[in-house]
Amino acid sequence: MAGSTTAERGERKRESSGPPPVRRFGRRRLRRIIASAVVLVFLGSGAFWLLYGSDLVRVERVSVSGAGVLTPAQVREAADVPLGEQLISVGTEEIEARLAKALPRIDTVDVVRSWPDEITLEVTERTPVLLVHKGGKFIEVDDEGVRFATVSKAPEGVPELKWEASGTGSAAASLRRFGEDRLTREAVRVAGALPDSVARATRSVKVRSYDAISLELADGRTVDWGSGEKGAEKGRTLTALMKAEPRARHFDVSVPTAPASSGS
Repeated sequence: MAGSTTAERGERKRESSGPPPVRRFGRRRLRRIIASAVVLVFLGSGAFWLLYGSDLVRVERVSVSGAGVLTPAQVREAADVPLGEQLISVGTEEIEARLAKALPRIDTVDVVRSWPDEITLEVTERTPVLLVHKGGKFIEVDDEGVRFATVSKAPEGVPELKWEASGTGSAAASLRRFGEDRLTREAVRVAGALPDSVARATRSVKVRSYDAISLELADGRTVDWGSGEKGAEKGRTLTALMKAEPRARHFDVSVPTAPASSGS
């Protein structure tokens, strides 16, 4: 009987060798995907338990940074952070809202989760730029015109806001037209534009009307500033004028291109 041909022997070899390598590789890849998915499920379950069920990540401490006038104890009390709660579940926005309501001296606060068991309150306090004397106490006003705190003793180096408005005349008309809050913001604007040397010497900022704001310095000298417009230019002009006329007692920079001084 004639032997098998070369083609027949090749066909039998392919049949006896099993599935093509491509199929074997496909099954291996599928098994790896399934194994990886199982591992991820277990890891996800473990992470979920760690964040929401474990005692290892519960709030045990509350730290405060940035407090100056306020004490850390005051900040912690107002924040009312729930000790023992899961760190991931602490409502940071609710804490921020409580602090803003209870402590107006706080300008901004960041509530930070410090893993594994701490909440950090990063506080920025408002800084007074003017004081309003009322009833033997002082109301602090910040650089946005916000009246945020009442203190019994005036902070050093902060000028007092004074009103020259009377019951009649242009002063009263300006107060009616702009309102006290708007005029206060204008006075704050003036205070913020003062050169450092002048700011340190300023005892009070007087408001007669929107465009008639003046300064009283600690040594008795006075400055007509005008409105809060062109503050930087007025500051430079005042500095130069004071150097040129050191004996003058009164300066007028309400029109910075035409300054004036008087008295000696």
